[in-house]
Amino acid sequence: MTTAESRQPTGGSPEQPAPVVRTTAGAVRGRREQGLAVFRGIPFAAPPVGEARFLAPRPAQPWDGIRDAYAFGPPPPQDLGLMGGPGVIDVPEGDDWLTVNVWTPDPDPAARRPVMVWIYGGAYKLGHAGSPGYDARRIAADGDLVVVSLNYRVGMEGFAHIEGAPANRGLLDQVAALEWVRDNIAEFGGDPGQVTVFGESAGAGSIAALLAMPRAAGLFRRAIAQSVPGTFFSDALARDIGTALAAEVGLRPTVADLATVDPRRLTSAGESLGPKMPQHIDRWGQAAPTVTPFSPVVDGEVLPTTPWQALAAGSAKDVGLLVGHNRDEYRLFVAMAGQLGQISEEKAASALRLFAPGPDGEQAYRTAFPDATPSELYERVQTDWLFGMPSVHLAEAQRAGGGRAHVYELTWTAPGNGGALGACHALDVPLLFGTFGADLGLLLFAGTEPSAEAEALSSRFRSSWTAFARTGDPGWPAYEETERLVQVLDAEPGVRAYPEETARRLWEGYDFPALPLL
Repeated sequence: MTTAESRQPTGGSPEQPAPVVRTTAGAVRGRREQGLAVFRGIPFAAPPVGEARFLAPRPAQPWDGIRDAYAFGPPPPQDLGLMGGPGVIDVPEGDDWLTVNVWTPDPDPAARRPVMVWIYGGAYKLGHAGSPGYDARRIAADGDLVVVSLNYRVGMEGFAHIEGAPANRGLLDQVAALEWVRDNIAEFGGDPGQVTVFGESAGAGSIAALLAMPRAAGLFRRAIAQSVPGTFFSDALARDIGTALAAEVGLRPTVADLATVDPRRLTSAGESLGPKMPQHIDRWGQAAPTVTPFSPVVDGEVLPTTPWQALAAGSAKDVGLLVGHNRDEYRLFVAMAGQLGQISEEKAASALRLFAPGPDGEQAYRTAFPDATPSELYERVQTDWLFGMPSVHLAEAQRAGGGRAHVYELTWTAPGNGGALGACHALDVPLLFGTFGADLGLLLFAGTEPSAEAEALSSRFRSSWTAFARTGDPGWPAYEETERLVQVLDAEPGVRAYPEETARRLWEGYDFPALPLL
């Protein structure tokens, strides 16, 4: 295959013609944008509708001629409200959900630049690679590398346990996209032997799963996992929640039944069940308060074990790992629920009893943090359970399995809401991409121009992430169980002992098992 240049006026100029690249399915024409060649909406798999509904992804259908790759593909059907409520998204319509986008300094097969592949988050129930907050031009330009982003099925289409369908269809979509990168990225100027996956929240959980999946072995060389969620469902729990999801639309949890409902209408199952999940705490336990009825399933086939078990057994010992979390992860969710500073002692006690590890977890937390208010305890235990400790334990599992890991913690305070959000969940995303005025960046940065301090930290994120993608070294020492050195990302970044050692000791020995059906 060869790279060509088209003299079409659209997407280029007489000096810089529109770039054309030939993929395994056909040729695509991109645009020249701010010194980069950008290609959007390239199918990596066939639309998963009709006979392909709820199946593993199938190869994209080849096309003749040159396909314009100017617009992002449509998002998968999804629950548009992060907390289970209504939302708005301005995106194209259609069934071509499974597409990739590429930002490259030069689509020259001889360039062989490192490749970074972005996997979005969104509680496994929403997300779209075309979201403005994921504009990757600054990463590609600053790092002089190729960036790819991808869509994958979420919610009912991607993660609900459905009889007659493979589990973890959203993860299988990600594997198919990585196979597309392996087979095509050289034509865009990338090196298929030097691929780094990176993602945040559910995207980081997906990456943790990919590290444990035999089907993903060999498809990437390095991985960056930002705020890894510890929520992985057991097969029994996933089946029970799947039955409840189907019941919300009056059907059985089977392909035969659910395929009769339009994908865009089937999202109503998750939207209606989510707010009801806390009512099922006696059956679903720790999964119930998350109001997210979707997570990767430890089904024994697509995902044989939890990531922590797999990494400790050496499943990814040859993959470089960069992993970390934000100091005040859970505060975002408290703020979005309108409960900042309003958590009662009763509510804090309930959270401690449910989430703290061990039979004496509540008292252990109170002893470890004697001066903490109810709000602080409520946030602390859920930050630790949901993101903080799963992230650190992933690094420890990687070390136990013979691999190498670098760890960071973001402690810089978001300027939005008078600084009340602290270093909350998702703050790392606008800092990494430099998209302060898009998506959650509007909340976290209050719609104001970023300060010089914010820009400097943003640049630090990109330089560390791209250095890791290029060399495997982000610029600080690998994590060891003796000194436990991590990179603290703040106004004055520095390498020091892990700041959350008090919490880490409370969780020592906890292995984050798949969440059970009670």
